[in-house]
Amino acid sequence: MTDTTSPGIRAEKRGRTAILTIDNPSRRNAIARKLRQELNGLVKEMLADESVAAIVLTGAGEHFSAGADISEMRERSIAEYRELHVESTTVVRLMMAGRKPVIAAVEGIAFGGGLSLACAADFVVASKTARFCAAFIKVGLLPDIGILWTLPQKIGRAKAAEFLALATEFDADEGHRLGLVSQISNPGHALTDALALAETLSKNPPVSMALIKSALTNSNHSLNESLNVEIDYQSILRATADHKEAVKAFLEKRPPEFSAQ
Repeated sequence: MTDTTSPGIRAEKRGRTAILTIDNPSRRNAIARKLRQELNGLVKEMLADESVAAIVLTGAGEHFSAGADISEMRERSIAEYRELHVESTTVVRLMMAGRKPVIAAVEGIAFGGGLSLACAADFVVASKTARFCAAFIKVGLLPDIGILWTLPQKIGRAKAAEFLALATEFDADEGHRLGLVSQISNPGHALTDALALAETLSKNPPVSMALIKSALTNSNHSLNESLNVEIDYQSILRATADHKEAVKAFLEKRPPEFSAQ
């Protein structure tokens, strides 16, 4: 059942999973400014919705996203360009700092900003026929929407530099080998498999899930920083009802029943 419909983005809930679909198939789901603003708002809305445990981001039709809508690349002032790029970085902050897992379900191409969005997700489920490319340099631009940080974090600096500087195209198998793609699906089944993963993730203790995301995003700059976050977060989790329920269930030899929120 579709809960929210807007030009460029479709939002739907299936159980405790929100599906956000980039809906611009005639332009291979190119990301126009209005679409980007809608995506920012809907991601924020779904993160705040207590009935949602996981978010799946996908594209309508045959492709995930071809990236920025080049037809919108008209001349602007530096101040106007800065405003555009603040909008572009907002969705990355929301996806990565938000407390709920985000899964990208990729069919067809994820180029430019489309690849950036996939990199900002916690998990990427990609069709065997999916193709990826950081094509920014081909239009004389810096790779953006967070990919300068997210891609090296996922696949290492040297390989990321190659993909970003040469705009080398790669497939799902290469993405999986390098650690960008979490799971490879048969063509046409990326969304189905992403929803199955979302269902599995939604059964996890929500506070633990939120703090794992936060730790992975914010505490990997040094060993000392990571250990300090471990001390802080683990102390919080030890006091939660879900941890106490997990211990009790283990001792009673039964599956745990975690809180819905």
